[in-house]
Amino acid sequence: MIGQLRRRDLLLIEHPLGMIMQGIGVVVLSPVIFALIYNENTYLAFIIPSILSLAVGHLLKMSSSQNNNLGIKHGMIIAAVAWLWAAFIGSLCLVMGTNVDFLNAFFESMSAWTGSGLSIFINVEVLPKSILFLRSLEQWIGGLGVVIVVIGILIRPGTSAARLYKSEAREEKIKPSITGTVKTIWWIYLFYTVVGILLYVAAGMPLFDAINNTFCNLSTGGMSVKNDNVGAYNSIPIYIITMILMIIGGTSFLVHYKALKGRVIDVFHDIQFQATIILVTLFSILLILVTKFTTIDAVFFVISALSCTGSNIQPVYIMNNWPDYAKIVITLCMVIGMSSGSTTGAIKLIRIITIVKGVYWEIIRIISPTGSVIPRKISGKPIGDVEIREASSYLFIYILFLFISWLILMQCGYDGINSIFEIASAQGNVGLSMGITSPHMPEVAEIFLIMNMWVGRIEIIPAIVLFKAFWDMLKR
Repeated sequence: MIGQLRRRDLLLIEHPLGMIMQGIGVVVLSPVIFALIYNENTYLAFIIPSILSLAVGHLLKMSSSQNNNLGIKHGMIIAAVAWLWAAFIGSLCLVMGTNVDFLNAFFESMSAWTGSGLSIFINVEVLPKSILFLRSLEQWIGGLGVVIVVIGILIRPGTSAARLYKSEAREEKIKPSITGTVKTIWWIYLFYTVVGILLYVAAGMPLFDAINNTFCNLSTGGMSVKNDNVGAYNSIPIYIITMILMIIGGTSFLVHYKALKGRVIDVFHDIQFQATIILVTLFSILLILVTKFTTIDAVFFVISALSCTGSNIQPVYIMNNWPDYAKIVITLCMVIGMSSGSTTGAIKLIRIITIVKGVYWEIIRIISPTGSVIPRKISGKPIGDVEIREASSYLFIYILFLFISWLILMQCGYDGINSIFEIASAQGNVGLSMGITSPHMPEVAEIFLIMNMWVGRIEIIPAIVLFKAFWDMLKR
């Protein structure tokens, strides 16, 4: 796929990877502020991992010079390694700041950074405030993308920025340049973050909770500072604000840019946003009619699953008693996801739309007279065989990864429906759980869930490219 990984390739990777590691070091140092505010003895839990990440990043930067000749394979390897490194550094913070072991810490850290929202902590309310903020901050940064954050702050315009941008499965351009696009995305993200915090505070939520819940729900991460998640507040206004933030997080930043520029009508012309409204309505009605879901429960959980946020308003023991029908509906939402170019995970609507349209066009071609020209466009953009083939290939490999991990969880003794629910949640970076995720789950199950969260966030292909690169090195 990428050919042999040579020394020259490693030199190209080192500088941008070093910058990303330094960025991660700064991120994990930030919760020290909350340790000071709340007089918590957790300083070293952030300072030591931060110094490690900054030092390793500095060494990598010094060993090579910045180069704009990055290929897409280099960008993918950088992205794949960057997410693993972020999870590793975050896990060191958790090991030092709590009494959790390394594997559970790595699971929790990977879940936070990737915005998956699954947690091994049974009681999060006893955790230090600084640790809770670390989890929320990791979700907020991870929602945009670890690599994208660095592009916006550290990397100069050029080919390397473009390659790194594409390595995190992003194609949309708001501005002519990639760095301009990323900085615009940053401003939009910051604006919605401030609005979310103010709305939560206005609804009666404490400021610390408002900051964390905004970080978690806007980023479609879904972790919470409460054991019962958003349901702990027992407030309809807070539920509504959360649903709005989840929809905002799951909508393309290009659409937000147009809306904030005053072109609100363009939001409703976006085919992915149209599909979101249709799916939320359809799945909510199905849950209301076929199960005992109330309207607020049905709409909330469909939005939470479809946006890949994973926030919930029911305890796990109640969710465990859902009928299989409801579990399958929510699982389907977690597999589909929302818009590309947003903070959401899963397959994403544009791929689903492309595949469905491709099937439709093929049927039309078959029944049309020989030589007929079938126009193939989505939202005015021409769609060729390459786009349809890529979407179909990604769907296949995504389902394949789901299937393999599903078999592993069932082999560990878990129920089939609950297993596919948990796997879809992990790989879709959602966070809804049937109780399988716990500090006592079998290690093999935990490792596979970590893998699902990682490959789901980087959209699988960069992970395969990284494995291929290591295989090439081992063969030599």
